[in-house]
Amino acid sequence: MAALSWLLIPIMAAVAAGVWGSWASRRRTGIPDSAGVAGYERFRAAMERSRVDETAGGFRTEAPAEPVVTAAAQATDRSARTAD
Repeated sequence: MAALSWLLIPIMAAVAAGVWGSWASRRRTGIPDSAGVAGYERFRAAMERSRVDETAGGFRTEAPAEPVVTAAAQATDRSARTAD
């Protein structure tokens, strides 16, 4: 009888997994497809507006300036070995 009770645990887990899987993959009819697509289009339009606002809102659009090269950056490392 103890063996049957241990066999019952995985069987019940499989049944529960099957019920959950069928519930999770059901077709949800709460929001029609056209409303979902319209919502996505509104989202994309809002993101485009925020992108345009960033470029007009004071961010530089020109290329960054050239880096400043100091004498320390120009000096070579004299102790480095060469591949000769």
